[in-house]
Amino acid sequence: MTTTLHPLMGVRLPVPVAATQGTLALALLPRSSPPEPCGDGRAGATVVAIDRRQRAVVEEWARRFSQAAVEIVGGDRPASQLLRWTTPTVYDDLRRRARLVARAGGHQPGLARVQPVRPRVASVRTCFVRPDAVEAAIHLRYGQRSRAVAARFERIEQRWVCTALDFS
Repeated sequence: MTTTLHPLMGVRLPVPVAATQGTLALALLPRSSPPEPCGDGRAGATVVAIDRRQRAVVEEWARRFSQAAVEIVGGDRPASQLLRWTTPTVYDDLRRRARLVARAGGHQPGLARVQPVRPRVASVRTCFVRPDAVEAAIHLRYGQRSRAVAARFERIEQRWVCTALDFS
């Protein structure tokens, strides 16, 4: 409990802390029962256990891919550098984003370093949903600003390929 100063009496009165705060109404009390199952009866998604070494290799690959992707969007790299590692849909989206940023900044995409602050990948968190499919949450830093990117990578023909990329 916190206390506040009563406006008329100058005395601190106890104020109870609400169980939920803010517009999202997050419950701050500990959960006393297990989570409700999904519509198909499972409590959460299926996650595959993966060897730690393989996970580290995929996370490093996802980190390098993500770094290249944000440099493409910012205009520092040509989109063709990731052609082999993306599906046509993801590749077209990267090119479209690079063109939009270039048009707004008055430059040609992928010709030279144009970003005043170079983005960097701060962290990558992965979840193997199948042995050949990984979903990743990527935290990017642009100077003092942060941005999140979600990606899905699938192993296609003996190489990891980005099948979905969502900038938020």
